[in-house]
Amino acid sequence: MPDEVRLAVQSGSRWGEGAGSAPALHADGTAASGEAPPALAAGGRFAGPGSEELRAVSRAWEDAHYNAGIGRDDIFDKLKEECGVFGVFGTPDASSLAYYGLHALQHRGEESSGVCTVDSATGGFAYHRGMGLVKEVFTSDILASLPGDRAIGHVRYSTSGASQLGNAQPLVFKYRDGDLAVATNGNIVNAPSIRRELESMGSIFQTTSDTEVIAHLIARSPKDFVSAARDALRRIVGGFAFLIMTNERLLVASDTNGLRPLVMGRLGDGYVFASETCAFETIGAEYVRDVQPGELLILDADGLREERFDEEERRASCAMEYIYFARPDSDINEVNIHTARKQMGRRLAVEAFVDADIVVGVPDSSISAAIGYAEQTGIPYEMGLIKNKYSGRTFIQPSQELREKGVKMKLSAVRKIVQGKRVVMIDDSIVRGTTSLRIVNMLREAGAAEVHVRISSPPFANPCYYGIDTPDRRELIASSKTVEEIREAINADSLYFLSAEGLVESASVPGDSKGGGLCLACFNNDYPTPVDESSDKSCSC
Repeated sequence: MPDEVRLAVQSGSRWGEGAGSAPALHADGTAASGEAPPALAAGGRFAGPGSEELRAVSRAWEDAHYNAGIGRDDIFDKLKEECGVFGVFGTPDASSLAYYGLHALQHRGEESSGVCTVDSATGGFAYHRGMGLVKEVFTSDILASLPGDRAIGHVRYSTSGASQLGNAQPLVFKYRDGDLAVATNGNIVNAPSIRRELESMGSIFQTTSDTEVIAHLIARSPKDFVSAARDALRRIVGGFAFLIMTNERLLVASDTNGLRPLVMGRLGDGYVFASETCAFETIGAEYVRDVQPGELLILDADGLREERFDEEERRASCAMEYIYFARPDSDINEVNIHTARKQMGRRLAVEAFVDADIVVGVPDSSISAAIGYAEQTGIPYEMGLIKNKYSGRTFIQPSQELREKGVKMKLSAVRKIVQGKRVVMIDDSIVRGTTSLRIVNMLREAGAAEVHVRISSPPFANPCYYGIDTPDRRELIASSKTVEEIREAINADSLYFLSAEGLVESASVPGDSKGGGLCLACFNNDYPTPVDESSDKSCSC
């Protein structure tokens, strides 16, 4: 290739020392089978500090999402986070740590997962990627074939037309200076234009992932690796958290607005990095701090260097992380997610009290807000909706009738609890409105006398260009309907959305940036970077 970069698209291979050795496959890309990795030690999940209430919410979250492999899929018409990243540097058995770290981040991506390691003895790469959940892709034998004290890992959600092994990460390349592996969470807004430019100069792209852009930018640069990476990061625009690994170094970078979360921790003498702090709790690592916007961390044999690839722009942490995506036992920008969601519920109660008999949260991400609403109003919180964690993963059904059955298979109303009751139903967001309508009708069919819907976020009216898989603007019900029209569409007795001010005050993000340090573009159309509405909104992962 003109820029001398070659992508390894196989699911797994071992690369020898030096840039010229050819890959030797050790897996065929199909779902892994065989002995599973050892289970987490007793008490290992959510073992960090926190209230019993937080631990209970976290256990419910894990049971619903991981133990049965059930995710927030298309049946529920919910937004999808695209990716989660995890990195290890300077800690033995890095692949096993990456496995457990990715397991903790499974909610951020259920389509594929992968791990790439550097053998500290030879400096060579070993990696494995596969389609499916972390526990489906990796076995004890596979982890044993990934030696080393350095690793980067990735979990990914699919985007339209991109559900293929070649897009699973980490993406692994060979170029003139050796081996290169890249894992990212987010979306590069200007990737299409950079890609066209690179293709016009002879670059050949082998995936549909925009993450490949940064590898080509690095490979074409005449500068040393760190300088080339710094220049490449300056060129790209969007929301991203990057882990970039070579045979000698690990680079960690966050976009200049801090849109996508990325945290740093310590484990013994080594360092760990993750999209969320819940991954640190799982492996027993100590949280150090969040990676700052525009920051570039360089880890090599000399230790850790803290630099910048660019100056911080307006801080704009993704509001949907606090509302919906992140696990309740995670902290983002030192704000606990469960606490923030409870406060959103409390603020909802102040802004939109309604006389009712019970408060019900839509499992699972709305439970914390429902608890807050109930505590503020004194109305009892009840488990009026139950998610069936053993229903299996379901996908878009071919008919409306089957789709309705799919919803009922995964979620059911508890008739003995809701019958004859005036119900306040708390949910985190309304996207198209179809799911809200189904759940409201489900409560009515179970005998609810009234159903009042309270949403712990403002109306979601604009698409995201920074790594959330959102529908076209025309499909977002809040982009074309008033609150009253949405209420009629979902068959609710009343409807209220949390105000933007209430959201910002509830999240309590440190600092005094515009929007309280949050990106509220999906609510107010105020994007922190230039965007092209004709461009792809899909995640670059």
